[in-house]
Amino acid sequence: MDENSEIELQAAAFRRLRDHLRKRTDVQNIDLMNLGGFCRNCLSRWYMEAARTRGLDLTESESRKAIYGMPYEEWKKNYQTEATAEQIAIFELTENGDD
Repeated sequence: MDENSEIELQAAAFRRLRDHLRKRTDVQNIDLMNLGGFCRNCLSRWYMEAARTRGLDLTESESRKAIYGMPYEEWKKNYQTEATAEQIAIFELTENGDD
């Protein structure tokens, strides 16, 4: 496979993941962190870091909107629930968020 095809496939897979997470608003970020070690905020940070390595000035708000499909505060208001004590305990045990 040539490099351009590989990049196109990777980009398509990323867009599909992004779109899937936009639809699955029932899945909380803490659940993603506890099970997978990353969440929507991680994706938005990685997106912003990739932009910056290419000389593009992308703010945290802009990168979160690119991942969430709306302003982050709007997503939190509409979809984020309070983390349970169990979710927080799992998060603390697994020491997520180091990426």
